[in-house]
Formats: sequence, C-alpha cells, structure tokens
Amino acid sequence: MKKSLLRLSVAAIALTAAAPAFAKSAAIQPETPEPEAVATVDEIVVTGSRIRRVDLEGVAPVSVLTGEAIDTRGFRSVFDALSQATQNTGSVQGEDFGATFTPAANVISLRGLGPNHTLVLLNGRRVAEYPSAYNGSVNAVNLANLPNAVVDRIEVLTGGAGAIYGSDAIAGVVNIKLKQKTDGFDASLRYGGTEQGGGENWRAQLSGGRSWDRLDVVGSLEYSQRDAIFWGDREISQSYTRYAEPGAVPPALFSNRNPITRAYYDPPAGLCEGLGGLQGGTVERVVAASGGSYCGSDAFYSTRTIQTQKESGNAYLGLTYHLNDDTEVFGEFLYGKTQVDNVVRSLSWNKTFWNDTAGRLETWNRVLTPEETGGAFGVGNRYDEENWNAVLGVRGHIGDWRYEAAFNRSEYVSDQSRVRLLTRIDDLFLGARQGVRDVAGTTQPVYAPAANRLYTPLTPGEFGAVADRFTDHNTSWLQDFTLSVDGDLWQLPAGALQAAAVVEIGEQGYRNQPDARLNNGVAWNVAGSQPSGGDRKRQAAGLELRVPILEQLTATVAGRYDRYEYRGESVDSPTYSLGLQYRPIPSLMLRSSYSTSFRAPDMNYIFATETRGYYPGVTDYYQCRLEGQDYSSCDIQYNMDFTRGGNAELQPEKGKSFTAGFVWTPSKAFDIQFDYYDLEISQQVTSLSEDIILRTEADCRIGRTPSGGTVDPTSALCLNYVGRVARNPASAAINPNQVTRITVNPINAASETTRGFDATVNARHDFERYGRLSGSLTYTKVLEHEYQQFEGDPTFDYLRDLSRQSDWRDRMSGSVTWEAGPWTTTLYGVRYGTIPTNDYASERDPYAVFNASVRYRVNDKASVSVIMNNIADRYPEDRTGGWPNYSIGWYDIYGRQTWVQLDYSF
Repeated sequence: MKKSLLRLSVAAIALTAAAPAFAKSAAIQPETPEPEAVATVDEIVVTGSRIRRVDLEGVAPVSVLTGEAIDTRGFRSVFDALSQATQNTGSVQGEDFGATFTPAANVISLRGLGPNHTLVLLNGRRVAEYPSAYNGSVNAVNLANLPNAVVDRIEVLTGGAGAIYGSDAIAGVVNIKLKQKTDGFDASLRYGGTEQGGGENWRAQLSGGRSWDRLDVVGSLEYSQRDAIFWGDREISQSYTRYAEPGAVPPALFSNRNPITRAYYDPPAGLCEGLGGLQGGTVERVVAASGGSYCGSDAFYSTRTIQTQKESGNAYLGLTYHLNDDTEVFGEFLYGKTQVDNVVRSLSWNKTFWNDTAGRLETWNRVLTPEETGGAFGVGNRYDEENWNAVLGVRGHIGDWRYEAAFNRSEYVSDQSRVRLLTRIDDLFLGARQGVRDVAGTTQPVYAPAANRLYTPLTPGEFGAVADRFTDHNTSWLQDFTLSVDGDLWQLPAGALQAAAVVEIGEQGYRNQPDARLNNGVAWNVAGSQPSGGDRKRQAAGLELRVPILEQLTATVAGRYDRYEYRGESVDSPTYSLGLQYRPIPSLMLRSSYSTSFRAPDMNYIFATETRGYYPGVTDYYQCRLEGQDYSSCDIQYNMDFTRGGNAELQPEKGKSFTAGFVWTPSKAFDIQFDYYDLEISQQVTSLSEDIILRTEADCRIGRTPSGGTVDPTSALCLNYVGRVARNPASAAINPNQVTRITVNPINAASETTRGFDATVNARHDFERYGRLSGSLTYTKVLEHEYQQFEGDPTFDYLRDLSRQSDWRDRMSGSVTWEAGPWTTTLYGVRYGTIPTNDYASERDPYAVFNASVRYRVNDKASVSVIMNNIADRYPEDRTGGWPNYSIGWYDIYGRQTWVQLDYSF
C-alpha cells in the first residue's frame, strides 16, 4: 500500500507540474476561495461583531479558512486545520500526546494562553465542553469530533471579545460555520497511511442539500477509521538506549530491589534470557547504575501508541422553512459517535515485604508484557463517546430590523475505561500473607513466595483473574436561549448608526461518575474516586453600536453584562470594547481596538471533589539532584500518590486586549495585513502539573536550578511548592526522601501577559491560457509572554527562560495554488520557530514541513486527488533528553503520509 501510494503521488505531481505548459483555455474553471482578500459581498455577520456589514474586514483581526482549503492544504480534520494557524503558538496535550487526562480530545492554545481561554462556537453558538477536564484541571471544547464534509468556513478571531460573546473569549474566538444551503450532493472517499508504518486510515463523506418551494435542506454523513501508530513503528523511538547518553540502561520489566540501599538483587543466572519471548523477544539482563541487575527491555515503550486508534462517524441536518418573505423557522442537528483506543502505559505491580524464603527485605517490581495481557491493546484505554447539538429557532425582519430567537442544546457523553489490576494480584505473586515483621523500625508484611515466581510469565487465565476493565461515565451539557436584533437606528451625516443587541439565558453542567468498584477495595493501589460535578446558570445582555463619525472614520462601541450563579453564590462582570476603523484612501484601512474580558472559574476548578490516586513512573528530581544524576538518564522513578481537589473560593479572571493594525489592498491581485496585539490576564486561575511541582520543588530545596541559577527557598513560590510535596525524612531507614504524596489544586495566579504581531500577504494572478496562480503567507511573532505565579515573586519568561518556555517564538505558514484547466495543485508549508531542547540547555533550530495536493477534474462531476503531508518525510530529532528523542507536544513523528481521494458530485 505504501509503495503504490508513493508511486501514484509522484506520478500525479510530475504530471501536474507539466500540465500548465500545455494547458489550453480551461474547459472547467474551478473557483478558488480567497478568504484572506478584501471583497465586496452581500451583508454578512463576521465573527467579532453582531452587526451585519458589507466589508469582510472590521476593527478586529479575523482569519478565515474555507472548507475546501482543509483538504487542499493537507489538513486531516477541522482540528488539524486550526492547530496549524500561526496564532496557535502554545503547545498542548491531545489525543496523540500520550498519558494525559484527556487523550480523546484535541484542543488549541491561541496566543499560548491555554485552551480554556478560547471560545469555540458552532454556527455562532456555544457547544458543550469535553466532560473530562483538560490536564485534569480546566474545561475546554473538543475539536476532534466536528464534521469536515459540511464546513463552509472557519473564522478565527484572535484577541479579547468578551463584550460581544461573554465569558471564555479572552484569547480569541473560533467560529465554525457549516453550510446553510446547497444545491446537489457531493460524495468523497479517501484512503491512505504513513510511509514508515502504522496509521492506515480511510474516510467516506456524503454531503449536500436541496430546496423545495419554501423548504431548504442541507446535511452530511461522515465515517472514518484510523489505525494506531506505535513507538515501535518509528526508528527514532524503537530503542530506549540507542540514542541515549552514556550510562543509560533499558527500563526494568522484572526486578527485585533492596529498598534500603536501592541496589538490585541479581536474578538467577540465565533466567532473563529464558524470558526472551516476552516484549517482542527483547528481554535481557541489565546491569543497574545503582548496583545489581534486573531483567529489562530496550523496547520497553515500543508497544505504546504515538497516534491513537480511532473510529468515528457523524451526521448533520439543517432545515430552513420560509413562512413568508420576512420570517423563517430553522433547525440544526448534529450527532457524532467516536471510539478512541490508546496504550500509554503498561500494567505494573510492586510490593515491599519481608521475604521469609530469602530472609531479607525486598521490593518486587513486575511490568506485564503484551504477550501476557493479550496484545498491545490488552491493557489499552478506551473512550466511547457521543455528542450532539440541536438548535431550533426563528428569524426574520420587522421593518428594517432583523431578529433571531433560538434555543440551543448540546451534550457530550464520554465513557472512559482502563484496565486495572485487582487486589488479589498480591496473592498471585506472593502467596498467602504470613504476618508482619519489624524491620529497621518499620512494620512490613511477611510473605514466603516461590523462589522464581517473580520471573514466571502469566498465563491468560492468570491475567484474567487479576485484572479487569473499569469504566468511568462522564457527561457534560449546555443549553441556552438567545434573542438578538440588529439594524439601523438613524442616519448620521456620515452614514447609518447601526446597532445590535443580545439577551442570553442559559445553564451548563457536568458529571464525572467513576466506576463504583474503585471505592470498594477491588482495584489494587487505588485509594478511591468520588463522583463530582455541578451546574451553573448564566444570564447576559449586550449592546453594540457602529458609529460613522466621518465618511472615512467609523467607531465601534460594545458593552455587555454577564452573571453566573453556582453553589448559592454568584459572580458577575461588565465588559466593554472600543474600536476605530479609518480609511484615508479606499485601498488602505487602519484599525485599532481595546476590550476587556471576563471568565468565570472553570467548573472543574469549582466542583471537583477530592481525588486520591497515583502518578505512574514519575521522576523524583530532588533525589536525582542529591545523587548527582542528570534528569535525562535518572533512574529514580516510581509511582507517586497525589491528592487533587477543587477550590470554591476561586475568583474570576479578568482580561484586557489591545490590537492595532492595517489592511492595504492596492489592487485585486495583492493585499497585506498587519496587526499588533497585547493581551493581559489578571487573577488567572491555573492548576499545577506534578512535573512542574517536582521540578520547582527540587530547585527550591537545592537553592538553584540545574543550569546554576539562584533560587530563593524562602520566597512565596518556594514555600508553596515545597509545601505541596510530602516526603519521608532524610533519616528514614527505608526509602529516605521518597515522596509520599503530592497535593495538586487550582490557585489564582497574579498575571499573565503576551504581546506580538500577525502579518499576512495574499497575491493572485491570472495567466490566462496558462492558468491562475494564487498564494498567501502568514507570520506570527511572539514578542513577549510573561507569567507571575504570586504577587511579588519573580516573573517567568515563557519565551527566553528555557526551563519555562511554553510557546513557539514565531510561526509561519504559506500556500501556493496553481489552477490550470482541470488541474489544481497546492503546496502548503508551515515553519515552527525555536523551542528549548529536551534538556533545557539550549534551543533547537526552527523546523519546516511541507504538504502538497494535486486534484484532477475528470469532468464537471468527478475528480481525483492525491494528498501528501510531510513531503520530505522528516521530523526534528532531539536526543538531549533521552528517549523518545523528540519534543513531545511540539511536533509529531508520523513522517510522510499519503492519501488518494475520489470526489463525485450529483
């Protein structure tokens, strides 16, 4: 499959390159949308304002991507297209990120401010958030399950828009607009995969509509399947030690350790080699840096997924019935169903006990291999999800005023299951408990296991007896009623004074229902998890005015009041925005805006109940530092217990946004846009990850960073972080300095600011008989991004402090499209700016990747396309931090992907 796709791609690209040379006047002239260009169209509503206007450009910068461009630029989905926007400068976790709290969800981070600060709309209306909190803390909308086939355009407003849309619109607004009316139907079939193995996928789509007298109908059906990509499918990540620093050794699968000295007890001679059939035949005896040896594998992570296995389908139906020339009723319904499977961990068991057979204190550690668990997905996580949106409304005219009244309901259900070990696993490995024994001042259980039981593979029956799948049921919902009006108030000397007003009433909620068995002692090493959830009500009213001051100068003023009610309390906030738009000459528009924003605390921050659990295989950076081990090769990793909960005393966030720029269109063949932005958030609510807590705690305890920077242990920041990590005393006979619990909860941070600019250039030229050439280039530069955790503490520089950097400093993307007769060829590229190396000691060079697509129109109904992503089949390697030798969360390592797509219209 891979070779045939590659040959077809090369042939199509070569033929396309030659096609313009002999193309005569085109029998078919495909229309290429030019969303970036300033054009004159009928009155429309563009994201960032509720007032209808003729010009696409307004006081706020809005980027537009058409549904057709999603395919031609090589984007796999709506999310893929949004993630490539240059304004999306922050790295995020997603369904292909690995071991996260939301592995079945995909989100973006506009301006690097996090997914919870971007408002996502579908046809201008809110949708239910993903029911599990992103990174275990904030609430965000999943962009992975939106339909592709019926997307008309995606509009992205970057900057505060609280005065127009209310809460959440601090970093910007993403408005996905679906087609409202079509005449005819389109069918599409796509098939492809990766050159390096894994990820084979296919997609089928049917979309279209008809109009009958007063009734307009539009709809779509879409189904897709995708295979997983495993770490073992990529040469760079197959081996744990191949590109590691000297001294790195394969991780342990079977180990017996002295918990006092931390040295390993050697396994019986030849025993590791006898286990060679496990973990793909890679088990070997490994000499540990801390002394002794164990049975490990250099392919320890090979059966874990880089890209999830996914099956999804969705259906959309839009209906509009024209009662008369002034009134129409409408309805929209979207349903999606998805199943996502991933493998982000191995099932592992450990126990510290007095071994009566050996006469010593031991810690046994056992990692179950795929051969024992029924294959790689035998211990995989599964996410069965359903989401739906329904809208019913009426709109029309009353005189010169337009109105719309609509009820919107959205729900999301996610059943998340994972395989857990059962408490009876202790008996399987150790036999019956023999009592307790005092060892070095501690009480330890006593067992007398068979000598080689630790090193004996489990049979399918044994695994089935000590493991089971546990399912959590999570739901979220949202409903609101919106009434909006817009029209002209009266005529001024420079034009009409326009107004828009909106009233909203709504509520939303979520429920997280863990598997009941987690609280009755069935699962091994699980402290239990309580149900959580809550709901809140909101009310809002807003007014927007567009005031023509002079013929060339227009002002926009907006104000809004939002109120939220939850837990018997309420929070409210007025927000406002001011904008100016000036045209000194017809081809040049100068614009600027200032707005305030507001965000009620994430629901998960407020309603989350205390949860106890453990983080598997976490690095203890403090002990690494004490033993002089480099972070990249430190072997002090173990499961750490944590306590996580909500905080009902959180305060709302406040935001400010300023933009200034211009749009210059000297001709129909060329235009350029430039916009400066300045965003600021105060009283920001954030949650801390265990990795950040442990890194900072180590710096505070040692008094310096790994690179030698001075840290004040008495600062408010250090007192907070050190207080979150409970440890055994340094004098403890067993596991000295070991972490016993990490406390994680949300806090109000002092402030976060980011400044930068966006620039876009578009050009078009018609070569008549040789076709039409069009191109665009967009560049985003982050000039500053700073964060202060506590008032009075040092400010973290997210751009220049390598240990804190969370943004690309700049991003660039561009595309060139050549249309010649029946051929359309698009080359799309994206350049990522500098980011820290994995050891945080330096920066890695910028990285660029190019996609290409070729479409041939067979006739006016059928076309065939070849789409290739990552033409060069390369990705950035970074071996400074050890395995997996690339920067997770910043790039992917899928390599070249190729698809063949057939389209037919009828």
